[in-house]
Order: sequence, then structure tokens, then C-alpha cells
Amino acid sequence: MNGSETTPTRSERRDATENRQRILSAALRLFEQNGVEQVSMNQIANEAQVGPGTLYRRYRNKGELCLDLIKDNIVLLFDDIEIYLKQNQVNPPSQRLKGILGLFISFREIMAQLLTGVEEYSSTKQLRSRMQSPLFKELHQLLVELFDEMNVTEQSDFNSVFRADLLLMALSRDSYSFQRDVRGYAPEMILEQLCSLFISLK
Repeated sequence: MNGSETTPTRSERRDATENRQRILSAALRLFEQNGVEQVSMNQIANEAQVGPGTLYRRYRNKGELCLDLIKDNIVLLFDDIEIYLKQNQVNPPSQRLKGILGLFISFREIMAQLLTGVEEYSSTKQLRSRMQSPLFKELHQLLVELFDEMNVTEQSDFNSVFRADLLLMALSRDSYSFQRDVRGYAPEMILEQLCSLFISLK
């Protein structure tokens, strides 16, 4: 293969990388100015100075775009969770579960706008779609493992998958926002109430 055959590919890759960066930068600006829900995909394409086709080839919807924007933060969240679990591995599973919930609620507060975007697309689909997002799948697995451990230490036989499903539903955008904005509960209050429901079951 000679050099003339590889040059167009490299150029296409560079263009794709530049387009992605322009799209992400434009989306972040618009989201910060107007909120995720008020911004359309066409506005993002115009702001990024790319065609709608270019935008939709990379992101099928606003949820995928928001997920790309926060994926580095999601990696950091799970890094923090892993460090926390290692540092607290001798503590009871109920205590570790509360720690994980605290980390996730803090993450939800900081990343509220973009998480809304991630869940907004899923919420128009079946509930199964929402619960199958990469963020919630990985979190679900951690919760199931801790609930399984709690069943052993507490000599209970609760269904760990069912409990994890319900807990994640309580932490989803609609439920969390209702408790936060309508009921007026602070994040600390929400954490305590969730722990009372899901950890103190006997």
C-alpha cells in the first residue's frame, strides 16, 4: 500500500475528530445557556457549523450526545466507587451501599443537566431501555452484589435484582427530581430516606 492510499483515510479521521469536538463544544455551550431540554439537535448542528447528517451519523439522539459529554465523568465516578469499596471492604455491606449511594447522589447533583439529557431519550422509550444504559447497568451490578452480601450477613432472602431495580428507579431523573424539586428534600434527606427503605429492611 503506498502513501497516497493512506492519506485520505487519515484526513477523514482528522475531520471526524474535529467535527466531534465542534459538536461537543457547541452542545455544551447551548446546554449551559438554555438547558438540555430546550436545545434541539438542529440548533446543535447550526452552532457547531456541521450538517444535520454529520451530527446524526455520530449521535442518533440528544441522549447519546449527553452520554459522550459525561462519559469521562462516569469513568471517574466508578473509579471513586472502586476506591471507596477497597478502602471500606471490611465494613458491613449496608454501610458500603450507603457510601455508594452518597457518591452517586453527589454525581447526580453535579451532572444534573447532562444526566437529564441521557435519561430524556431513554424515558421516551420503554422503561427497559432506560435501565439498560451503561451507567445504570454498571451501577445495578454493584447494587445487586451488595444486596446479595446483605442477604447473607442479615440471613434474609430478599430478591437482590428486584431491590436494585426499585432503588435505581428511585434515583432516576423523574423520581429524584420530584423529591428534590417538588417535595423540597435536600440530597442528604433523600439519601437517608433511601437507606431507611432499602438498608434497614428486616
